Amino acid sequence: MTSPSSLPNVAPYVPPEKGWHKAYAMLALTFVDHGFIRAVYCNRHRVTDTLWRSAQPGPSHLRWAKENGVKTVLNLRGRNDHTGWFRVERDACAVLDLELINFPCRSRGMPEKSTLHAAAKLFGEMRHPVLMHCKSGADRAGFMSALYLHLHERRPIEEAMGQLSIRYGHAKAAKTGMLDRFLERYAADTGGDPDQFLHWVDEMYDPVAFSAEFQETRFGAFLIDRVLRRE
Repeated sequence: MTSPSSLPNVAPYVPPEKGWHKAYAMLALTFVDHGFIRAVYCNRHRVTDTLWRSAQPGPSHLRWAKENGVKTVLNLRGRNDHTGWFRVERDACAVLDLELINFPCRSRGMPEKSTLHAAAKLFGEMRHPVLMHCKSGADRAGFMSALYLHLHERRPIEEAMGQLSIRYGHAKAAKTGMLDRFLERYAADTGGDPDQFLHWVDEMYDPVAFSAEFQETRFGAFLIDRVLRRE
């Protein structure tokens, strides 16, 4: 293992599970968390030379990440020791000497101000290259990839917003479209100036008001919540 990181939310080292506990966690990842789908297609895409985005990785995906130079796994689902998917990921990262950072984000609501500040700081502090993931690799991974491109790589906001696209499975018509609305309002209010982002978040961004402006469609809600069962 590498020496403990000073970054917040870095998963502490836990000896990997064995026997039945390990088998149960893998079964839960595969069947409860729909890992059998991701075994075929993990929705993995390269964002920059130092950042990848994907759906929830299994052990084989994490081995691929290690073989391709990844040093940090950024888990946007957050820490959940009671779930198989998290325990498998935690154990695989420990075995592979990958730093695991648990950074929970929302996909069906306006981002919290504290999350936005923490993300802007984290981008410059975490060890690169990075594999960033949520469950499906569509919404939270897309939003955080957009922020990374804009705030860390200084890419135009219009280019960064391309990370929230149907190409990755993202749907704007459901509540997940609040993430698009957030970026659209930021771009309209500031002209997409990354130097103004945190000031805009503190002084102009109103999560309650922005949420009230957004209306999901019936079809979008059915597709995301009932058919795809996104988090």
